[in-house]
Amino acid sequence: MTAARPIATAEAAGGLRPFRRAVFYIPGYDPMHPRRYRELYRTQGAAQAAVSGYDLVVRPLRGSGAFGWHVTAEMEGLPTEAEVRVLVWSDIVRGSMDRGIVATYGQLLRTGWIYLSSGALFRLMRLRKGPMLAALYPVAMLLGQLGLAMLAGWGLARGLAFVVPPVAGGAAGLAAAWLVLHAFHRADRHLYAQYLMHDYAFSARGRGAYPPALEARIADFRRTLSAALAGNADEVLVVGHSSGAHLAVSVLADLLREGGVQPGRVALLTLGHVVPMVSFLPHADRLRADLHDMAAQSLMPWVDVTAPGDGCAFALCDPVAVTGVAPAVKHGPLVLSAAFTQTLSPEAWRRLRRRYFRLHFQYLCAFDRPGDYDYFRITAGPLSLAQRFAGRAPSKTRIETPHSGYRSRTP
Repeated sequence: MTAARPIATAEAAGGLRPFRRAVFYIPGYDPMHPRRYRELYRTQGAAQAAVSGYDLVVRPLRGSGAFGWHVTAEMEGLPTEAEVRVLVWSDIVRGSMDRGIVATYGQLLRTGWIYLSSGALFRLMRLRKGPMLAALYPVAMLLGQLGLAMLAGWGLARGLAFVVPPVAGGAAGLAAAWLVLHAFHRADRHLYAQYLMHDYAFSARGRGAYPPALEARIADFRRTLSAALAGNADEVLVVGHSSGAHLAVSVLADLLREGGVQPGRVALLTLGHVVPMVSFLPHADRLRADLHDMAAQSLMPWVDVTAPGDGCAFALCDPVAVTGVAPAVKHGPLVLSAAFTQTLSPEAWRRLRRRYFRLHFQYLCAFDRPGDYDYFRITAGPLSLAQRFAGRAPSKTRIETPHSGYRSRTP
């Protein structure tokens, strides 16, 4: 990992000005308005500041552009300023989720066939069972819901067999089955079965290739970062969470190819990644090339944080190595564990351990026994990402064995 320029911290230490950071957060497959991330940062940042004993203040971000917020902080005796912006693609997510009940079951069949026929499903299961169980959850739930609906319809039709004509009984049975499925559809905000099905279907729809709308959005994100580099930030930090992790890799790979990136000026932090769900698919040539190029460069430090306690992420799996596209000389990522069982107290861990979706967002939250991973020190502290993790050894239990059956890359 290339060390960041020490001049910014030295200036801050000398009292000339605070360390300035521009943070760009790329969320995962999330249809919600980005204000939820501002509120999460505000409340969890206050909680972490109380635990860790530093000052952190979040205010609305003035001006046009991406949705975001302004942070002022004092950590380790040094002042900092950060502008955090969310790079939004929730409109694309909502568009991909605009499906009826029948279409959702069509997605189930198509997505299942893509992962089965390509062999990706079996390779992913050998890599990490946790995220694959999470992937099978919507399949089991949707099939179970369909079974219950058919049972309800059959039961009603059978009960009416001696009262009404068979055609009328059958119609009533079909209506009952549809009502059961509709009830499950309305309850999905609690069950997440259809939501997760849409998520996996979105990744698999192009067999790993980005759809045109997403490619266009990635280009928009790259232009936003290029504009930020023309500003006065000491560090431009890109944070990709969940599905946003591989989007962040692609955005920065495009920025790298564009040229003009100064050493240590841009950094990448990926959290709770699910990269193999896409990179293991046959047409993910673009993503595999991006992973290779980001690992081969030394201009932009890359730290990847996951945790075995997060059943939705490919914990401690080096996304480049397991995809089989590691370059001969590999500079990243630095694979680290957030170690939930150590950085959360036993009481907090007992409260959260069965809340799988919430644990997938723990990287963005406060820890009551924080280790060297602290989201708020990274995004609002006086050290660059490279400085903060300089000399840090990667996790000893990381997985680097190639598992993907597809290694091709675009030129």
